[in-house]
Amino acid sequence: MRRLLLALPFALLPLAALAAEHSHEHDHAHDHAEHSSLDAHEHGAAQLNVVLDGKVLELQLESPAMNLVGFEHAAKSDADKAKVAAARSQLEQPQPLFGLNAGDCQISKQELESPLFAEHKHEEHHDHDSEHSDIHAHYTLDCQKPEELKQLNLGELFKRFPATEKIQVQLIGPNGQQGMELTPAQPTLSF
Repeated sequence: MRRLLLALPFALLPLAALAAEHSHEHDHAHDHAEHSSLDAHEHGAAQLNVVLDGKVLELQLESPAMNLVGFEHAAKSDADKAKVAAARSQLEQPQPLFGLNAGDCQISKQELESPLFAEHKHEEHHDHDSEHSDIHAHYTLDCQKPEELKQLNLGELFKRFPATEKIQVQLIGPNGQQGMELTPAQPTLSF
């Protein structure tokens, strides 16, 4: 299992490079025409990193806010605030979103981050970022029966957030590392 943890930085290196490139692009005034299809921020697309090490399951979801709430600007209207609250409420319950019915897994740590969740932090420099708001969800679950975890099933996530068209998954588990693009038509990945 130690090898899996050591492999994680290498497995996530391509995602870190994309994030750094994305961050670099936001440091400069930019034109939307400059964004290529390889940009880390692509509407309809999200990334999910999963590590199962012993009894600990970690999931890290990164998605443009557009996929989860339908917009990326600061929520000002009551309708927009309700959409943000509803999305956050669903993200606070990862087991159904990721099809984690087996394994007797309980959340031990959960972090949800987005400029949209920071209601009282409306500063001027966030106006530029609001054009491309992302939502980051990081979960750590303690699983009493990890051997019963056979697959991830993102069908419920696709159902609840229909603007999400594809999720690029990187998984490190008992059978090694694998990556796959999941869609509403193909929402599962075996451990």
